Amino acid sequence: MRILSVNAIFHDPSAALVVDGRIVAAAEEERFSRRKHGKRPVPFSAWELPEQAARWCLERGGITAADLDAVAYSFDPALSRPADQLGLDDPWDHLRIDYARSAPGFLTTALPGLEPCRVAYVPHHVAHAASAGLAGPYRDCDVLVLDGRGEASSHLAGRYDDGVLTPLAGQSLPHSLGLVYEDLTEHLGFLRSCDEYKVMALASYGKPRFADLLRESLYTTGDGGFRTEPVDWASFAPPLRSGEEWTSDHADLAASLQSRLEDMLLELVGWLHAQTGGRCLVLAGGLALNCVANTRIHEQGPYDDVWVQPAAGDAGTALGGALHLARTGAGGGGERVEQMPGADLGREWTEAEIAGYLTTAALPFERPTDLA
Repeated sequence: MRILSVNAIFHDPSAALVVDGRIVAAAEEERFSRRKHGKRPVPFSAWELPEQAARWCLERGGITAADLDAVAYSFDPALSRPADQLGLDDPWDHLRIDYARSAPGFLTTALPGLEPCRVAYVPHHVAHAASAGLAGPYRDCDVLVLDGRGEASSHLAGRYDDGVLTPLAGQSLPHSLGLVYEDLTEHLGFLRSCDEYKVMALASYGKPRFADLLRESLYTTGDGGFRTEPVDWASFAPPLRSGEEWTSDHADLAASLQSRLEDMLLELVGWLHAQTGGRCLVLAGGLALNCVANTRIHEQGPYDDVWVQPAAGDAGTALGGALHLARTGAGGGGERVEQMPGADLGREWTEAEIAGYLTTAALPFERPTDLA
């Protein structure tokens, strides 16, 4: 089977190609458009597709859109509900859902030769899970997905046995650890859905003196889920505008949320391990980009081995969507899928191409005989 997959609904638009269970190519649109994260994750941009990345994947595989057996789209609008029913303050979210429903038409326009019936929706967190559980190094493993949001939830905990996912827990919106982290990112004067890594870094300069107070609003529920009640960030530190100087209060607030996040992740990991007794854990979703939290899971969690999808954010759902369809989905499915050979799945340049670009730009260069 020849399966193309795209991620487009929120941010980090990307595409991936899997042929006969083997990963042929995967790339983010930002590598072609030169726009960080590809686009902003607002409803008005949900129609934008990773057209350049998709075309490159097809070219890399030596096929055309007409040759595809299936195209995965890593968001299933049938699973979503209106934002107000989800408890979200996003009055334009209906546009996102409408665009997702129209994705088959958008894709056939972007990729001439593709038939709309070839497009299949893969639930967002299932695509995240597959990007780790099927692409990772273990045939059998536990999987934990945590991010800002999917269709109607923000979390999936489950188990992969011989490539088949069994979901064990999930958390319905509006409760979301990812959205909480985004809220603080914005409160601290950074760009939400982009600069969360700066909050993790700022935390290293502070002390978690507010962590116990945050425990009242952010806590696990003992059944694999959690609650994230509204937090009055200004009661801890005043909001910052972009570029304003932060104080020790801001650093302590970042450290406090980071500490609370890590503790909750360890509790969720502990719950999952208690259900399965598994030895190996894989992580995906935007929160799996928090390397400090990952380190605590590795060092203090109950698992012998922990593997994190390198493209843990939404970009990885393109890869996961393709692998999910290859293993279980449309067009027959049931194929054995190969693990991810490495993170270097995007486009590359030959020596001749690089020399050509440098020559065109009139830049001097040399070819050392020994790079070492």
